[in-house]
Amino acid sequence: MSTDREPADAKAIDQESEIDRLEADERRLVHDHFGNDDAWELGSLLVSLARARGAAVTITIRRGPQRLFHCALPGTSADNDAWLDRKCRVVERYAESSLLVGARFRAKGRTFENDSRLDPDRYAAHGGAFPLRVRGTGVVGAVAVSGLRQTEDHALVVEALERFLGIGSGRGVG
Repeated sequence: MSTDREPADAKAIDQESEIDRLEADERRLVHDHFGNDDAWELGSLLVSLARARGAAVTITIRRGPQRLFHCALPGTSADNDAWLDRKCRVVERYAESSLLVGARFRAKGRTFENDSRLDPDRYAAHGGAFPLRVRGTGVVGAVAVSGLRQTEDHALVVEALERFLGIGSGRGVG
């Protein structure tokens, strides 16, 4: 095998591994129910985690078209709100996390912005928005964070969902 192919093969394996991990998180982080009080508790948990880390983030939780929770911590701007809207639209359209959708495009050697045929001013497949999936019902909404690197936004949401649901990942969240 030529050395020119090895990095590409390693990259493909890394992308497959990332997709497998993201899919496993989505299968694992399922709610029995999700209502307004749950949104408040999950949102408050995200705010606490962000503040403990000194993270300047904006957080939103939506059920369908209704915003159930929203908090903009110091150091954020209206740009974060726009990112949240764009990432949540990806969750609503694909019923998967915004990071997973972007990873699927990258694994095919494509970009979401160029190949999804969706307006990039309205949709962003960048990490940070995660589906709120209810057992026996499906995706009912999204929880999203904006303000950190996309993998950090996603990891913060996953950590909060794990704590909220009382389950662990068996791996470090980072």
